Amino acid sequence: MLNVLLITADQWRGDCLGIAGHPQVRTPNIDALAAEGVHFARHYCQAAPCAPARACLYTGLYQMTNRVVRNGTPLDARHDTIALAARRAGYDPTLFGYTDQAVDPRTVTGDDPWLRTYEGILPGLSVRVRVPEDHGPWLSWLEARGHALPHPARDMWLPAEGPADPPSGTPPRYTAEETETAFLVEEFLQWQGEQARAPEGANTKGWFAHVSFIRPHPPFIVPEPYASMYDPEDGPAFRGASTPEDAGAVHPLLSYALARQKKSDMIWGASGKVRDWDEATRRQIRATYWGMISEVDAQIGRLIAGLKASGAWDTTLIVLTSDHGEMMGDHQLFSKLGFYDQSFHIPLVVRDPRKPKAHGRTVSAFTESVDIMPTVLEAIGADVPGWLDGRALTPFLDGETPADWRREAHWEYDFREVATGEAQEALGLAMDDCTMTVIRDEDVKYVHFAALPPLLFDLAADPDETRNVAEDPAYASVRLHYAEKMLAWRARHLDRRLTGIELTEEGPVDARR
Repeated sequence: MLNVLLITADQWRGDCLGIAGHPQVRTPNIDALAAEGVHFARHYCQAAPCAPARACLYTGLYQMTNRVVRNGTPLDARHDTIALAARRAGYDPTLFGYTDQAVDPRTVTGDDPWLRTYEGILPGLSVRVRVPEDHGPWLSWLEARGHALPHPARDMWLPAEGPADPPSGTPPRYTAEETETAFLVEEFLQWQGEQARAPEGANTKGWFAHVSFIRPHPPFIVPEPYASMYDPEDGPAFRGASTPEDAGAVHPLLSYALARQKKSDMIWGASGKVRDWDEATRRQIRATYWGMISEVDAQIGRLIAGLKASGAWDTTLIVLTSDHGEMMGDHQLFSKLGFYDQSFHIPLVVRDPRKPKAHGRTVSAFTESVDIMPTVLEAIGADVPGWLDGRALTPFLDGETPADWRREAHWEYDFREVATGEAQEALGLAMDDCTMTVIRDEDVKYVHFAALPPLLFDLAADPDETRNVAEDPAYASVRLHYAEKMLAWRARHLDRRLTGIELTEEGPVDARR
């Protein structure tokens, strides 16, 4: 019997872990998990924001095939998902949180309420607790604990004394035991206890839970002791340009993003544009973000303690990751967008209790979110479709490194605005031109846009990605080489669901089986 616990955080940078060597951020519980599992140090998501990133994770397919390009883009019902595949294998995958997978409108009637939200449920999941964007279940839980909810209820994310701009790091009115993360952990532990008490033979496969935490996604605010855990003056200098003007000069997409990023998307109750925040403010927000990470880490420690107490620790596969990263002031930006590593490099720790040989290992090979679905399916003995874009990480969990493993990471970013057309108008592009693709290896990053100038960064000479050398004659052959590599990658990974099948007189031949 093997249980599966898939944990996703939201907007967690891959460098913000103790095990990753961060000079300030403390994550003792995740570090301890990594000591009994495998830490993948160069793990990248394949898209942003939330819905596109999660679509890649949940389907094992690159965005070029799953085609979820924005929050609210429907997930085509023809695609398999990690939950559907696990259900076929005899599990009942159960959700705690959210998945942000919009329903395929062809599968429901026109009056279906799921057509009015991008926060749909991934096909194949049962729902124990759904936490939508309004955080209703968490707020109701707070109310049951004696909190008088403000009006509007989202003002729970304000400091007790009201809005602060610039933000001061003041904690909210709820405690560290009452965060959204604590709420979901409590719900999961209650459910997991029910599984442990089930009659013998009631669940021979084991349980499958997807715990989807919203933090450290904004609004950036956290209770004590985390609110003051980190000194804003500590930590490395921000990477990239020292002014918004210089940051925007790198590429038209950045100039557009810097002109529109709103403070209220990061700090509840703030007004104005992010580009107006000075370095001291960015440092304060970063210190709060680090505190939010440590808060989630503490709750993960509580969750793990619950598994151990129930006897499930040694029979549970744990996959801990994030949907995407966070710019957090680097290059004068916040949120998740574009082509910088900060938005796409994310944590990944996997613990398979049956594979102690590799416990404590750190893998430096490039891994991707699309690898998670085949990894989990292989672990539970389910069929792994041959047309997935990801590859199972099982060899790394066995202490090996495949000789033919990828030597680069890939991701895509689509910046169209379907409802408003804002990006198209501002950049003078057609809707389907608002897209870009990245290939990034140890030394070079190449960014190809459908209708904007390309970018090329010599990471060995310019690790902060401040100088675009795409038009430098000295790099012409490098640019061509990486453009060809990207074209070859896309050619290999175009939708392959039926391309390995041929109908013959003897019937279908499936070369991928």
